Amino acid sequence: MSDVTLVDLCILACSEAFRNNGEVIATGVGPVPRLAAGLAKLTHSPELMMTDGEAYLVEQPVPLGPRKYDDRKPAGYLPFSRFFDSAVWTGRRHAMVTPTQLDRFGQINLSYMGGTHRQPKTQMLGVRGFPGNTIYHPNSFFFPAHSPRVFVPDVDMISGVGYNPAKHVAGGNFSAVDLRTIVTNLCVMDFGGPNHAIRVISLHPGVSFDEVQAATGFPLHKADTITETPLPSSEALAVIASLDPHGIRSGVIKDNPFALRAAS
Repeated sequence: MSDVTLVDLCILACSEAFRNNGEVIATGVGPVPRLAAGLAKLTHSPELMMTDGEAYLVEQPVPLGPRKYDDRKPAGYLPFSRFFDSAVWTGRRHAMVTPTQLDRFGQINLSYMGGTHRQPKTQMLGVRGFPGNTIYHPNSFFFPAHSPRVFVPDVDMISGVGYNPAKHVAGGNFSAVDLRTIVTNLCVMDFGGPNHAIRVISLHPGVSFDEVQAATGFPLHKADTITETPLPSSEALAVIASLDPHGIRSGVIKDNPFALRAAS
């Protein structure tokens, strides 16, 4: 398994976020989260539901890249209005996304960086659906480049709700905020630290906690036992390859190095 790449290790780690979720819609936004949701569906969590990203529930994950439009296997009609009513606000969805910034208590930003909301230095996507998504249903995160520019003490704008009560609107109901897993090119983290602060639960092969801390803009907590992130099996690699026939995942992490960097 010495030729396993880092992106495939991350896909496996991300897929674990969907384990034991029950019959919910698994939404992966971006190549790695989408492949992770598909891997989970086809291996350890067949009860997961998925969409084609447009208007249908599907029986099988839709592979990345060009393909025949009609070779999907639709399992039900699910336009956006029904998707919101049946999955989003009822909590029956788990999304994995990649915001631009994340702070130690899970507030996210994908709206703008620098300046003000009227005159931003860098304009990005806007808040999109994240205020509602982060209030109503579980969310996890994937970051291909772990750095202090991503993991910041304070996000430039709060686009999604986290656990910090100082950032909550008075009288708001934040009881359903459920932030779960963070996977990066260095480690796996969760929100199991004091007051739901981010903590490190596993390190990718050859990565030290000090390296992760140096790449983070706030103090990290350690799990009582930090494990090594496991490598995908040959069976998992075959599933990943079948869901990415054009190799799109290889461009997600810079240079896509081997996962076993310490052994090389």
